[in-house]
Amino acid sequence: MKNKEIKILLSAPRGFCAGVERAIEIVEKTLIKFGSPVYVRHEIVHNKFVVDDLRKKGAIFVEELEEIEDKTRPVIFSAHGVPKKIPLDAEKYKMTYIDATCPLVSKVHREAENLHKSNYHLILIGHENHPEVIGTMGQLPKGTIDLIQNEDEAKNYKFDSKKNLAFVTQTTLSVDDTKDIINILKERFPNIKEPHKEDICYATTNRQMAVKNIAKDCDLFLVIGSRNSSNSVRLVEVAKKSGCDNAQLIHSQSEIPYELIENCSTIGISSGASAPEILVKDFIKNLRKRFKVSIDEIEIIKEDVVFKVPNKLN
Repeated sequence: MKNKEIKILLSAPRGFCAGVERAIEIVEKTLIKFGSPVYVRHEIVHNKFVVDDLRKKGAIFVEELEEIEDKTRPVIFSAHGVPKKIPLDAEKYKMTYIDATCPLVSKVHREAENLHKSNYHLILIGHENHPEVIGTMGQLPKGTIDLIQNEDEAKNYKFDSKKNLAFVTQTTLSVDDTKDIINILKERFPNIKEPHKEDICYATTNRQMAVKNIAKDCDLFLVIGSRNSSNSVRLVEVAKKSGCDNAQLIHSQSEIPYELIENCSTIGISSGASAPEILVKDFIKNLRKRFKVSIDEIEIIKEDVVFKVPNKLN
């Protein structure tokens, strides 16, 4: 079986983005500064490996502040961002809180607030119940921002207010799908105001472009990431749309699809922005036990973005 040769096209950039690296660093530095336990509201990033590792170091993950028994301990808000109400609640409880919201998500929050203050009614293009969407919608009063998830909703959206209309987007969406939704909105509402600079983050865009670049040359495309990671799920969709019908997500409960791989000569591999590189390395190590593997890493762009952690942790 080892004689079977497989070529891996390794997509780059892949894996951790600057926002994820910053969020993990915030948890680790908070643990060093305050000792354990440190509470984290929601998974800091959507990856089981990362969450389990931080749990071992002394982080306790909760969904709501009310679950925190010892409110003298610090709490960290996840990289996805939180509704405005959450920091206010933390202050009410007299809690020390550290905000690990990705700066690119914070940019969308400020954008939404400024548009609201300028008397715009807002549309958020995103996925319902994703924590980032809950956080962004939670920046504004109820009824002043509406969620649109797909082209049908864009076609059927009703707006008859005297206010002007504007839109913002979730940062981890599919670039192509979002473009189609935006085109429908612009056609229906020619005066709709769009962001000065696209809201979809650089890392999402780069990872999708990298997958798009190699998907057509692959018999199978595998994305290493979590099921609740929006950007990982989007990468699978991008691979399928870009010429590799046989694309799937490899998550923490996945079995390696050896039978599928057996019938392939070229497989593509990428990983979501919250998946550590060790998962990619381990995956390839397992393939090497069964197959003769050659690797061609194809990098389309160098990433050098770094986000600083809050000063209070330095």
